[in-house]
This record gives sequence, structure tokens and C-alpha cells, in this order.
Amino acid sequence: MLLQRGRGQTSRSSDFSLKHCSFLLNWMASTVSLGKETLLEDGMPPAKKPRKLLPSLKTKKPRELVLVIGTGISAAVAPQVPALKSWKGLIQALLDAAIDFDLLEDEESKRFQKCLHEDKNLVHVAHDLIQKLSPRTSNVRSTFFKDCLYEVFDDLESKMEDSGKQLLQSVLHLMENGALVLTTNFDNLLELYAAHQGKHLESLDLTDEKKVLEWAQEKRKLSVLHIHGVYTNPSGIVLHPAGYQNVLRNTEVMREIQKLYENKSFLFLGCGWTVDDTTFQALFLEAVKHKSDLEHFMLVRRGDVDEFKKLRENMLDKGIKVISYGDEYADLPEYFERLTSEIAMRGRTGVPKEGQQLNGSATAHTEVKGCSP
Repeated sequence: MLLQRGRGQTSRSSDFSLKHCSFLLNWMASTVSLGKETLLEDGMPPAKKPRKLLPSLKTKKPRELVLVIGTGISAAVAPQVPALKSWKGLIQALLDAAIDFDLLEDEESKRFQKCLHEDKNLVHVAHDLIQKLSPRTSNVRSTFFKDCLYEVFDDLESKMEDSGKQLLQSVLHLMENGALVLTTNFDNLLELYAAHQGKHLESLDLTDEKKVLEWAQEKRKLSVLHIHGVYTNPSGIVLHPAGYQNVLRNTEVMREIQKLYENKSFLFLGCGWTVDDTTFQALFLEAVKHKSDLEHFMLVRRGDVDEFKKLRENMLDKGIKVISYGDEYADLPEYFERLTSEIAMRGRTGVPKEGQQLNGSATAHTEVKGCSP
């Protein structure tokens, strides 16, 4: 009797083991392991787990933010335009246009090409090239400067990609809910995208002190401040503080601009080392004390771990928290869309509760309470 029961148990155990092995074999057949990544039957990787949003950032309201748009965003929106990808791409494109229009002597052209090849300080190279072609030079070349710019940034609307439009939509969504926007870029991709959505955004540059002041006072929220200028207004393009002394010497304008860095949270998008830009420093950093006590944010691709750690450490004394949106550039649109939705939702809940402060500043709290959403 005991022997029969034992045989029955052994039989059932064998059946279970066979079924278990069969299940494992079927599962292994349905997936293919490639290193750390597992591909499904259709050859597609499983969906990535969304990265968590930083609590101190996602709890901000749109009107508490100033979005700083850098080269990385323009490059993501229209990756087929070399001039949008880097200073080197911009200089080469301008140089090519100037040569095509016979605006540079052979020696000048060779000198600029040599500087590009040697990777000298590219901002200075761009400044020198623009000075050569700028309307301020009052010579025959200056009349072609606009043509060079339009050649470089020709037909941007048709070159926008869908993932890039997703980024611009998120920026526009925050703007409409009260966020301010400034950019170091010469292009007007955001303005063009907004126009396609039936919305008008004004492009500002530092040549108009009155409008810059109104922007800093949040009276022109649907305006984009181009701190280096925008290609549609060649006379407003500057790469050096000497080019906008009118703003730097205007104490009222400078005070309002610097209050933004002290009282709001800047969110850097596609910027990298924008804080080292001489224009940005002159406007926002030089007169602001105790920067490490502030709370700003920078979204970057994690990429090289050592570089990421170095950037994070370097930004801390400027009050900037460096956050990774993922390991790939393609991760940014989805991450930023989730972040934007969270922030915009909080922006509709009303003013901050009593005692809640912006950027560690009681003064900022008072100002925001007086703002309309």
C-alpha cells in the first residue's frame, strides 16, 4: 500500500517536473537574450521602466519656472540642420554661405577654416565671423549678412521631426501655464511650431530694453528671449557682453533679470555648459550671491558616468541639480512630457499653501501669491 502510494507520488512529481521543464523551454523559445537586453518574439525589446521624476522639480508650478532652451533641443527638433547641432556646425554653415556669396577673402576663409579644424574657442570664432559680416561693420558685406543667416536657417519648418515637435509642445504647454522661456539659440523653431498651433509667440532680443524689462517682470509671458539674438533680426545678434551694454548698464533691467535667478527655478534643457556662456553669466550669475542656496535644475543624458558625475559636481555651487532623463537622447521627449503634465496639473491647483516658498526665498513666495496663474 505504502509502495503504491509512493509510486503515485513519484509519478505525479515526474509529471510536474515535465510540465515545468516544458514551460521553461517554451518561454526560452519565445525570447532571445542578447547581453543585458531581452528581445520578445517580434524582435522588440520590452518597454523601459519610466524614470522617476524628481520630487523637488515635479512639485513646481509653471509660473515658478524659467525654461532655458539650449542647442540640444534645436538639434533634437531638426537634426538634419548642421547649424543647430553645435557652434562648430553653425560656424561652418555661416562660413560656407559667406564663401558662396563671395564675402570673404581667401586668406580670411583659410584662417576661419584653420580655427575650426583646431577646435579653438568656437564662441570667439563665431563672434569674429559674425563681426566680419555684421550690419555694424557698415560695409558692403553687411548687406549680405541677412542672406547668410537665411541661407543657414532656410526652411526650418519642413525639417522638424515628430519627436522634436513633442518637445516643443511640452515647452509651449508650460509657457501657456505661466513659465518664462529664454534661449541661447539663434533659431525660432519654438515660435514656428506655436504658429502652426495657431498661437503667436514673440521673439525678443537684448536690443529692446523696454521689452526685456517687461519680459523679466512677467508682462510678456508669451515671448521668447533670445539672449544671443534671433536670425530674423540680424542687428540683434551678439555673442559678447560688449554687444549689449545698453542692457548691462540699465540697472532696472538688470535688477529684474537677476531677481529671476534668485526667486524662480531655472530648468535647463539641452544646455550642457550654458552656464559658462559669457552672456548668460553677465545677465544672471555675476551679481547673484549665495547661488549654492538656490534650486535650479538641468536635464541631461546620463551617457558617460564619469562625465555625468563631474557635471553634477560642477553645477552644485551654482545651485543647479543635474538630473538624468535617461541613457539615450530619444528618452527626453517622453520624460519631459510626463514632467510637463505633472507640473501643469499642479499649476491648476491654485497658489502655494501658506509657508511654502520658492527657491528657499520668502520674498519669492510673496511675489508668487500676487501672480495670476
